[in-house]
Amino acid sequence: MGLLDILLGRSKPVRPDLDQLFALPSAAVTLEAAAGFTATGQGAVCFATVEGEAFEQTHREVQALLDADAERADSPVKLVRDGFGYSWLISRRTPDQLPELVNDLHAVNSTMESNGFGPQLLCSLAGFERRSDGRGLALVYLYKRGTFYPFAPLPGTERRDSPLELQMKSVLADDLRIEPDLGRWFPLWGAPGLQ
Repeated sequence: MGLLDILLGRSKPVRPDLDQLFALPSAAVTLEAAAGFTATGQGAVCFATVEGEAFEQTHREVQALLDADAERADSPVKLVRDGFGYSWLISRRTPDQLPELVNDLHAVNSTMESNGFGPQLLCSLAGFERRSDGRGLALVYLYKRGTFYPFAPLPGTERRDSPLELQMKSVLADDLRIEPDLGRWFPLWGAPGLQ
């Protein structure tokens, strides 16, 4: 970072730290103890839509890598495009396989990054549910920031439960690197990993 950057208030971008994803299993224990949320076994990686043979090859590589897991009975990764023009690679596991789901998310991100698609990566999420009232929650990892935030959509609406999100922010502060800028807590309406 140069003198001009300092004078103009620019900061060096944070480097992605995919190893932060491995903190999710311990955060899940905290979530369950403090608020009754348990893992759904669903997660996803979101990225700007990419066309072309290079991406198709990367998708096949990710598919082959995750297909190698003998514990999987079905297709490990599904590629979908949402109504906003973003692509999602979705992984489904059983609810008790959160560490394996985290490994899947890490593998997808790492493979895309190593194949030159790091700039297109936006976020990853792991889904949680509170069985007592059916409320959903996602822990969202912002790839370019190296931080997490909780996203709690209100059922059946495109509104979020901000008080619950702020409560989960304080609950998870010791387990995850929480994004301090609330303006970056983007709503992920209809995100595949939340259903």
